[in-house]
Amino acid sequence: MNTSQLHLTRRQLLKTSGIALAGAGFTVQSLPAAAQKRPGMKKALMFGMVKTEGTLLEKFRMLKEVGYDGVELDSPGFDVKEVLKARDATGLQICGVVDSVHWKQTLSDPDPAVRAAGLEGLKTAIRECKMYGGSSVLLVPAVVKKEVSYADAYARSQAEIRKALPLAEELGVKIAVENVWNQFLLSPLEAARYVDEFKSPWIGWHLDIGNLITFGWPEHWIQVLGKRILKLHIKEFSRKKRDEEGLRAGFNVNLWEGDCDWPAVMKALDQVGFRGWGSAELAGGGPERLRDIAERMDRIYES
Repeated sequence: MNTSQLHLTRRQLLKTSGIALAGAGFTVQSLPAAAQKRPGMKKALMFGMVKTEGTLLEKFRMLKEVGYDGVELDSPGFDVKEVLKARDATGLQICGVVDSVHWKQTLSDPDPAVRAAGLEGLKTAIRECKMYGGSSVLLVPAVVKKEVSYADAYARSQAEIRKALPLAEELGVKIAVENVWNQFLLSPLEAARYVDEFKSPWIGWHLDIGNLITFGWPEHWIQVLGKRILKLHIKEFSRKKRDEEGLRAGFNVNLWEGDCDWPAVMKALDQVGFRGWGSAELAGGGPERLRDIAERMDRIYES
């Protein structure tokens, strides 16, 4: 084949491919702007946001139809066979799970029996995440309070997490520490140090954007945590509502209607090379509400 024939063949291939894509309604121009600008960014939500009647299969199908790529499930809390059936029938991915015992049976508790129960909860979540095809388990690592000192919370939680890391490595599921209002790991520098001390690629951060806004700027945390960020929680916070109605009222706003500077957040994520899952964590509802949230997430990814 000579050079001119090769060029002709390439042109024919591109033309034919373009016709096929256009016929299926998938021209490059018709793709969502988020997909064009930041390929690899995916949309999920916390399953508790779904406020509709129906089977798990029906709910998964609805989530796919209104624009989500995946979902986060609590663990334990679901019939594994039912989850797998709904996943396979709809193509909705289970991107990860939340360790649902980490607040009640904390890894920082003074009682060794409580810590042991918390460790078993974490291991259960790792196993279920593997079965679902997810990649990480969200973990609140410790809770500081009057009877649990900061130093004890730090040491105890690291000791228990180290016991779970061999299982995480064996199954290929990462432990993703989340920043929450637990009076623990209060700066990005400390947050980075905490995971670095494990000297393991199987632990990182599930960064909650909204949780940071009341006392800081999410983009600053992103710049420090960098490659340690495994996943994101996408939610909003209003300092005005916090000041007028109380702390938790700050969350009672839609995406783009609070104080998060989403373009700055996305710029910081670009700088550290983050591409992956962001899960909405807001007041939920039915299909219309969830579609609106998905579209607002598109705007975030496009910004």
